[in-house]
Amino acid sequence: MTEEKEKKKVVALLSGGLDSQLAVRMMQEQGFDVSAVAIKTPFCDFDCGRGCGFEIRERADDLNVNLKTVYLGDEYIEMLKNPKHGIGAGFNPCVDCRSMMFDAAKKHMEEIGAEFIISGEVLGQRPMSQHAPSLRTIEKESNLVGKIVRPLSAGLLPPTDPEKEGLIKRENLGMIKGRTRRTQLEMAKQYGIENPPNAGGGCLLTDPAFGIKAKDLFEHTKTPTINDIDLLKIGRHFRLDEQTKFVVGRNKDENEMIKAIAMPGDILLEAKDHVGPISIIRGKNAKEHLNFASSVTLRYSDAPKNESGIVLIKSENNSEEISTKRALEEDYLKFRI
Repeated sequence: MTEEKEKKKVVALLSGGLDSQLAVRMMQEQGFDVSAVAIKTPFCDFDCGRGCGFEIRERADDLNVNLKTVYLGDEYIEMLKNPKHGIGAGFNPCVDCRSMMFDAAKKHMEEIGAEFIISGEVLGQRPMSQHAPSLRTIEKESNLVGKIVRPLSAGLLPPTDPEKEGLIKRENLGMIKGRTRRTQLEMAKQYGIENPPNAGGGCLLTDPAFGIKAKDLFEHTKTPTINDIDLLKIGRHFRLDEQTKFVVGRNKDENEMIKAIAMPGDILLEAKDHVGPISIIRGKNAKEHLNFASSVTLRYSDAPKNESGIVLIKSENNSEEISTKRALEEDYLKFRI
């Protein structure tokens, strides 16, 4: 009886979306032992429910692959300050971002002795990062020229090292191109992937509205912190001056998050006698804007239109009350980010 030949290893960048799952299934079908790497950034959390809508570990279990998660935090923020290859329609540095992700996957590939890396990228599906020149740029930037296989579209792309070496055959590679998802949905049925996730990932930076807030933050803060970015994800945002920001909660959950996010030096505001938002002022000149912030906080509460109200002001070492009137739209909307 002959020993079973050990399977060749490959590493998959697993976003949790349908395309990356299909890429894994295709390689497993061709006899490879697939391990997965999932990347988190401050702006893209695969457990956040935006586009992904499920826990990445559940997908990895469904695919029967080992999963390593990698968090790109401070280094990602540093990159975002000046992305080498620019930004997209939002504030998304897709080419630089993908390069960082593949670099993380390359480290795992070297650690486990894998042959190459796969991803679910589809030629022409994303306007910034998934056309042929960008795909080549990403390979060069991550020092992986010839080592990235994109199984769904590889039949339309130049041969990679694994193909040249006979590890994979072109007739087993896909020829999907563009934004239609008909072929992927048919493949999902064939592979038994139930409830395939919707198209579109969970990266907040691709959202134009969020991108405007992110751009404002990076224009006014030399090196934003993770806390600054967490605050970006909630509330109505106002730029009061070059160094001062004001955020108003939109619901109970956001109010609680604002209280949890508040740092020493921040000022919290809340209507004393009415249901309404928790607001936060952050910045060097925060105290100069207390009256204005109080009037806006009262405006977003259920205080009657023509009545004054009391707003509670809480800072690290002090608390006070301000009597104010509801702000008028023309007075505060011009500061809205």
